[in-house]
Amino acid sequence: MADSDRDQPSDTMRGRADERASVIWFLLDADRRLVAALFSALLFATILVFGVAHPTSAHTLLVRGDPIETLYQALITGTITAVTLILTLSQLVLSQELGAAGDQRDRMSGAMTFRENVADAVGAAVSPAEPSAFLRSLVRATKEQAQALDDAVDKGAVSDDLSDLLSTYLDSIVGNAETVTEQLEGANFGEFDVVKAALNYNYSWKLYAGRRIRREHTDDLSQDALDKLDDLLETLELFGPAREHFKTLYFQWELSNLSRTLLYVAVPALAVAISSQVFFDPRDFAGTTLWVADSLWILVTTTTISLVPFTILLAYILRIVTVTKRTLSIGPFILRETDRSVDVSWE
Repeated sequence: MADSDRDQPSDTMRGRADERASVIWFLLDADRRLVAALFSALLFATILVFGVAHPTSAHTLLVRGDPIETLYQALITGTITAVTLILTLSQLVLSQELGAAGDQRDRMSGAMTFRENVADAVGAAVSPAEPSAFLRSLVRATKEQAQALDDAVDKGAVSDDLSDLLSTYLDSIVGNAETVTEQLEGANFGEFDVVKAALNYNYSWKLYAGRRIRREHTDDLSQDALDKLDDLLETLELFGPAREHFKTLYFQWELSNLSRTLLYVAVPALAVAISSQVFFDPRDFAGTTLWVADSLWILVTTTTISLVPFTILLAYILRIVTVTKRTLSIGPFILRETDRSVDVSWE
């Protein structure tokens, strides 16, 4: 097998993404309050630039007809609608936790069975209770199992191509596991760090590649090596639903925080919009500040404040939909175009 045929997708989410590092930072890593502030600043600057650049004086435009009343009326209606949407989101999150006693017992039984399977896979009496420690135990187990498989392979009894293939595959698992284990150290659930570290463990490719090795080289490997490979694949299979479970919990956590934050800022935003509609008359502000009409300054400021609930909503939803897009599949499915060369390398 040629060296070019051993190409594999990057282990880290950033390495597998098509976007620049700065875009990934903005979409996922940046504090959502900072992102909302950037959206608000962009909105403020855009309206101000259009007002200044318009050939007709901004003050003249504002006193002509009733643009002020129309604008703030729309903002008031939009804010009230947004609050209704927030309450709907809250009910959606709450509905996930409601159910009859039998349903709750089934959920508990499924969770306990899964925890027992993980405990058996990682060689522990009881699987960890804290999310980051739970994922860390699974990732560390794959590293140890990869090392055990490497020790079980008789290098002299297999071909050079298979030996190189196994080395590349197992080195990838060990290196990726070490990196993700460090990232999970000290990570707290509720923050994005746990989900981010889980996304950086490229288990789907490892599961796919391991299954191909298991199927195509069964006759070339000893029974001990095959047993070690089966253990590794079983642990990788457990990582998939574990990651999806904690991702779902994180989404519920984020939506709860989003709902509470929006309810907090909706009242001030609504108060600014109502006060501006009732008390703001651009004819009372005919002066200029920094060569910009005072009426335009007031319009831009009040509009930006009134739209803060929407900028916060955009900031949170942007991260949620980005994570969702990058975790659409579970198991050995590779959806990214950049990873299709991996499948070709096996043919």
